Amino acid sequence: MKTLLLTAITLGIAMTGFSQKSDKTSKKQTPQDNSHLVYRGEKINDEGAIIPAELLEKMKGNEKVEAKVVAKIVSVCQVKGCWMMVDLGNGGQMRVTFKDYGFFVPLDCSGKTVTMQGFAYYKTTTVEMLRHYAEDAGKTKEEIEAITESEHTLAFEANGVIVK
Repeated sequence: MKTLLLTAITLGIAMTGFSQKSDKTSKKQTPQDNSHLVYRGEKINDEGAIIPAELLEKMKGNEKVEAKVVAKIVSVCQVKGCWMMVDLGNGGQMRVTFKDYGFFVPLDCSGKTVTMQGFAYYKTTTVEMLRHYAEDAGKTKEEIEAITESEHTLAFEANGVIVK
């Protein structure tokens, strides 16, 4: 009886020791907790990302530039998350759409930082499309009707994003 009790206690202590060691090992294998990151589209990383001011500099004299950019999200399509506006840091914004309409971002990510990889290009957006975007953003009827001119602006098509 004493042998059985002693064996049970020894096994209990050994199991506790192994489970603690296992937890420490798994923590060592994941030094950073990335659970707060949201990945969409192609799996990308932050390596080599530039700020919007650098993108604007690269765009001088070019119609299209491949880039990885880190920026602050200003607004997101409130219907599906199928586009977002990011701050360019110069008082302007850039519309970001997603390659082949293949993925979307969370509706509640305004104000967060995003890293996106893809192509920046200049685009003329029609009044009809600008009104559609305004409707998606939840603008009032008066704000939508006030849009009367097309815009030639910088845009971005992302093939992958990380929302932080």
